[in-house]
Amino acid sequence: MKTIMVTGAGGYIGSVLVPKLLDKGYAVKAVDRFFFGIDKLPQHPNLVTIKEDSRRLKEEAFADVYAVIDLVAISNDPSGELFQEATHQINHISRVSTAHKAKKLGVKRYILPSSCSLYGFQAPDVIVDETSPTNPLTTYAKANEMAEHGVLPLADGAFTVVVIRQATVYGHSPRIRFDLAINGMALGAYQNGVIPLMRDGSQWRPFVHVQDTTDAMCLLLEADPKIINGEIFNVGSGSNNYQLGQLAQEITGVIPKPVTIAWYGAPDHRSYRVSFDKIEKSLGWQGKWTAAQGALEIYNALAAGEVPSMDQTITLDWYSELIKWHKIIKDATLYGGILDIQGTSE
Repeated sequence: MKTIMVTGAGGYIGSVLVPKLLDKGYAVKAVDRFFFGIDKLPQHPNLVTIKEDSRRLKEEAFADVYAVIDLVAISNDPSGELFQEATHQINHISRVSTAHKAKKLGVKRYILPSSCSLYGFQAPDVIVDETSPTNPLTTYAKANEMAEHGVLPLADGAFTVVVIRQATVYGHSPRIRFDLAINGMALGAYQNGVIPLMRDGSQWRPFVHVQDTTDAMCLLLEADPKIINGEIFNVGSGSNNYQLGQLAQEITGVIPKPVTIAWYGAPDHRSYRVSFDKIEKSLGWQGKWTAAQGALEIYNALAAGEVPSMDQTITLDWYSELIKWHKIIKDATLYGGILDIQGTSE
């Protein structure tokens, strides 16, 4: 049985990927700080959870590991801008360090999930592919690009390294997020019949369902190294390249109640269309989900009560809440406790 290490295993993508790997017969070492709770992962005899910061991951954790899927990241642009140094340390430095340790300890494969946000702003008539110049505009995108540059040179005949640049992810997950475009649109439609949309709607963005991108990761675990080693693959589908105004209109058409669009904010300068021909032609992989299907999936999950708490669904808000309470608890703690303290006698 092959063992796969997944960092960021308790997050939005990891909590979909880990059960999928277990169902496929892999053993999994799930590495995470578990900011969103360890309950997002199933209990399973072939699952080992390692509560650790990726910046402090010890070499012994890599024992008997066949492959690493290095998902760990401060995971969106607003969080990246507020926590710039942590984003640099986690999204860039820790992942390069993990790749070096994996190679040293005899791991066979290393998969770096990166982001199509590296392409940044592109002219409306340009469709970028893996050979196109990048234009990262945010701390999050820049850290991903530096991680790519750090891990790809490690590829050799004994160590397969592959980078996937994921389109903007959407769809239901045990650790659901509503700070992602399609998920946020579905939430607005469910809560008040309004889809929030950043101006001016003409910006292009590619999308991929969380089930599709995790399927691609599983495929790369067994793909021929001659095809994937040292390569970058965009992961998404051409049919899921949308102008956001068009996307919102399509989603209103599948939601089972009247929905309007509410514009907000300044115009979003991140705009890019992406080609996914390389992964389709090289590996025969295609995304299965449409944006409308994903939005309806989220809407139905909300209607069925499958999102019991909204507290953790906006990543930046949850990070900020943890930091606030960390300070409160730290300030209130004395002698190792708050009400029950160490060193007292009955």
